[in-house]
Amino acid sequence: MTASSTPATENGDGRTRVMGSTNDLAADTPGSLTDRILQWVPRVLSSKPHVIALMALGVYLILLPLFGVMVSAKAELIGGNYTNVTSDIAASIAAGGTLHLVNQSRKRRKIDEERLRLARETHELLHQVYGDAARQRGHVTDATGPDADPVSQHRVLG
Repeated sequence: MTASSTPATENGDGRTRVMGSTNDLAADTPGSLTDRILQWVPRVLSSKPHVIALMALGVYLILLPLFGVMVSAKAELIGGNYTNVTSDIAASIAAGGTLHLVNQSRKRRKIDEERLRLARETHELLHQVYGDAARQRGHVTDATGPDADPVSQHRVLG
């Protein structure tokens, strides 16, 4: 059993007591200044200059000592050891992969919304053009008129 599935840590609506929903993506357009600043963190971490700088740090702190070049203790203290450098590089690559997936998901969602809109418009146009055939099959042709009942509107629009 995971901690997120226990009733003590999660409310019935999927929100934890400490913060909001834990399975929701950030908004497409951030609302607050903090959200706008935090939106750039993965982009900076996954940027090519940042990854190259981390690789250079890795060469300096990992490879040079292996070849006998002495690196000062102060440099190691500030730059970290090999586990810090390699985990930073991995985190940068993961941040880039996550950004790529989020961007793909947003693009796909917009395309799907447009596809659904076009399908609904096509459906409505077909009912307008082939109204007689729709009536013969028992479908309502004009469910959006002022005298249409709500059940018919739901059957055509829903």
